[in-house]
Amino acid sequence: MTSDVSSLDSKRIPGSLPTNTLPFVVGFYFAFRLFIMLLSVRILGTDPRTGTALSLAIDFLLLPCVAFCALGEPHHQLRQLTQLPVAPWVIVFLGFSCCSLLWSGTASMATSTAYWCGMAADVAIVVMLTLTEPPASAAIPFMEGYVWGACVVAVIAWLMPAQSDLRLGDEELLGANQIGYLCGFAFFIAQFLMREKNGKFNYQALLLAITLLRSLSKTTIVAFLVSEGFLLIMDRSISRKKKILAVLATAGVVVALWGQLSSYYDVYSNAGSQSSTLTGRVGIWTYLLAEALQQPWIGHGFDSVWKVVPPFGPDQFEAAHAHNELLQQFYAYGAVGVCMFIGIYGSFYRHIRRLAVGPLRTFLFAFLIFILVRGIADTERFDLSLPMWAIVMFSLLIMQARTRQAESPGPATAESLPLAIPPSSSFDHQ
Repeated sequence: MTSDVSSLDSKRIPGSLPTNTLPFVVGFYFAFRLFIMLLSVRILGTDPRTGTALSLAIDFLLLPCVAFCALGEPHHQLRQLTQLPVAPWVIVFLGFSCCSLLWSGTASMATSTAYWCGMAADVAIVVMLTLTEPPASAAIPFMEGYVWGACVVAVIAWLMPAQSDLRLGDEELLGANQIGYLCGFAFFIAQFLMREKNGKFNYQALLLAITLLRSLSKTTIVAFLVSEGFLLIMDRSISRKKKILAVLATAGVVVALWGQLSSYYDVYSNAGSQSSTLTGRVGIWTYLLAEALQQPWIGHGFDSVWKVVPPFGPDQFEAAHAHNELLQQFYAYGAVGVCMFIGIYGSFYRHIRRLAVGPLRTFLFAFLIFILVRGIADTERFDLSLPMWAIVMFSLLIMQARTRQAESPGPATAESLPLAIPPSSSFDHQ
């Protein structure tokens, strides 16, 4: 590992800007922006549209900052990027979703266009960050920032008053499912950092896991338990002692939050056909599937659910998406969306399979299981559950790992995580 670090340092241009700061800030923002609109409305007194505009403005400001820092830097990974199996699918997804604005039944074309630009900017930011250095040199501080940003979100969520159904979040502006998924996603990133031995994120991971359970986001919790169960069973690098401790810690958290869980179950069981129940979700799926079949080839277009589809159920729930990832892609982009869904996840799965059998391969499979299981009953409004920027970043890390494995074949390679990791970031204060 020392030789890898030395080789990275030797490739840096003398006098170039530190590589840790900007990726850390970008990663922190990518996680924390979930709360920007809520804080803008509740603290600054703005309207929701202003809060959303503020979040997008920060995104668009980061893009030229990253581009400026990338000027003059050698693009080490440009060839690797074009060789990624998932790269054509990312381009197709961004291109087709942009074209779909031409026929989209969106509530506001200007707003939807801004959202698409934000999604594309995220991908461009990550691409430029990872092109100027070997992927791990930018990805690791980015991930550190993401974990810290998610932890700040988790702390704020705990300080906020609970919703009427006892879940974390805000009744009007921020759902518990969004908080839960952010915490679950960030937990896997923290787990990745711990397994890379690039800093100790035990306490951050514990906070994120407890917040996920406290969010009472059912789909995300089930996906989390299934994927972590798979990891504990299949990863032989985890000692039996650590596996037992993980199970006992999970049981302890459940016991500590049992009062909240039982109270929420009472609320949930009396909710009838409301949108938060399985019956309510089936109603949403049935309606959107019927609508999707009306335009089965190219779909209804980008951002064609929110404020377009009529409210559901007696609680007049306004769905932002289809609450099923495959159905969301079919409704938005028709048969093309289904092909893109299969192509993106299929190519990412095959990319993981090409890794040597070992902890990294098992971990990434568990991460993919988490994403796919969560997508059965929940998804995102614009992007996939595994965002395009995350697909690009992890694909580059996988390619770098495969290169290290090819250069250093042997039993030790298969049982290690062969990434070139820079020294611990100055932002890791533990």
